[in-house]
Amino acid sequence: MGKIVISSNATLDGVVQDPDGEEGFELGGWFHQFVGVKDFEDWGAREQEEALSAEALLMGRRSSEWFASRMLSGEGDVRVSPVWANRIKSMPKYVVSSTLEDPRWSNATVLSGEVVKEVSELKRKVDGEILVYGSYQLVRTLIEQNLADELRLVVFPVVLGTGLRIFDETSDKKPLHLVNTRKIGDGLLFYTYEFVQG
Repeated sequence: MGKIVISSNATLDGVVQDPDGEEGFELGGWFHQFVGVKDFEDWGAREQEEALSAEALLMGRRSSEWFASRMLSGEGDVRVSPVWANRIKSMPKYVVSSTLEDPRWSNATVLSGEVVKEVSELKRKVDGEILVYGSYQLVRTLIEQNLADELRLVVFPVVLGTGLRIFDETSDKKPLHLVNTRKIGDGLLFYTYEFVQG
């Protein structure tokens, strides 16, 4: 049975929007601005460890296109090791989209049907962790439909006051259980929560 793991970076007030500043959000770019070299080294090591232990990657169309454009152009991601990049490229990927026909990735499958049914089937099919990067519209659906099992959140030391948050649109309370917390580098905090399924 698969385990859906949402893995995200966020500001202290929960903003996940435009961490690299490429989306045009006026407060974007916070990922690079408020932490040092050791923070990024330790963050990268955590990302690599997580990717190596996962069985698959689940994304929405826009996040899939963003990752594919960077990974397949040869630019990669300078913050994370080639081991991480190679794992992401080779890992089975599932892209939720009703419009995408060619996901550009190797080893990628488009899930074009009803999201709850498709993801439920994916959880039955995959044995192990299914990581979700970015994909905040999909993430909200996974949380709302009680399909998410775990939330891993790296919190950056900045408050923006406005911007898109993971939990902006829940229809009811979503209890979580704190599993672990640790410091990453000198300025980042890493939280692991399990979703409490009622």
